Amino acid sequence: MIYRNTCPLCGSSQIHEVLTAKDYTVSKENFGIWHCGGCSGRFTQNVPDSASIGKYYQSQEYISHTETREGLINRLYHSVRKITLRSKQNWVRSATGLKQGKLLDIGSGTGAFLHYMQTNGWAVTGLEPDDTARENAKQLYGIEARPIDQLFSLPAAEFDAITMWHVLEHVHDLHPYLEQLRKLVKPGGAIIIAVPNYTSLDAGYYKECWAAYDVPRHLYHFSPASMESLLAQHNIQVVKKHPMVFDGFYVSLLSEKYKTGKSRLLAGFFQGLRSYRRGLKEVDRCSSIVYECKVNA
Repeated sequence: MIYRNTCPLCGSSQIHEVLTAKDYTVSKENFGIWHCGGCSGRFTQNVPDSASIGKYYQSQEYISHTETREGLINRLYHSVRKITLRSKQNWVRSATGLKQGKLLDIGSGTGAFLHYMQTNGWAVTGLEPDDTARENAKQLYGIEARPIDQLFSLPAAEFDAITMWHVLEHVHDLHPYLEQLRKLVKPGGAIIIAVPNYTSLDAGYYKECWAAYDVPRHLYHFSPASMESLLAQHNIQVVKKHPMVFDGFYVSLLSEKYKTGKSRLLAGFFQGLRSYRRGLKEVDRCSSIVYECKVNA
């Protein structure tokens, strides 16, 4: 287990515990979440190290690895995925100014996004740490994703766009990863990172039952301020922020189940709708935020 005396995002010693969250997906264990007074980021305390955390991903309910359609919530996820994939493509095209190019997707899961971009003319490379997810990507889409440890052997200035969709919060070697992203993106290229936002409306409502805390798999919990501060340390500038408005529904439906022990669809949908409407008006209150970034010269 990793115990931190300073904030892993900014290095500040102004840290304290704010809540305890439960791993509802796999182990049912409780983990402390700590807050940093320096950057406003949060992190999970006493997390398993990179060699030990694999067992916490071993669940058929972990949709990014298994493509499961078990349960209504996962079926709803699949029903809106085409819209989400189109949005991701539009963000990449807008950020790069390109209709086609070379794309690196880190944490590519079962390959749905890579497949979508490939069919739209992009040359794609995927990196994924989970063996099952890589095998599913191959079987479902013919995508040959590579093991994640190849990140540091890829050629410099190779990619027009690098994407991380809900991946950065899982990365143990946070700062080395961000430094490597700077090296891999072409001059003028874009880095696009999506992460949950613990300052969102739904996070405030569900508190320790908020599904996007997802301990211990989520090592860090970002506010918009902490995210921009973290990226600035690596000379990466946030150019624009986009709301991932559908995430509020998925997260709220799961959170309602965690909070009450029941699949209260109407209550979860109502909270998701509140988050959706707030996110459209104020991106910094959205359940998940997409950060469109450029590397400073």
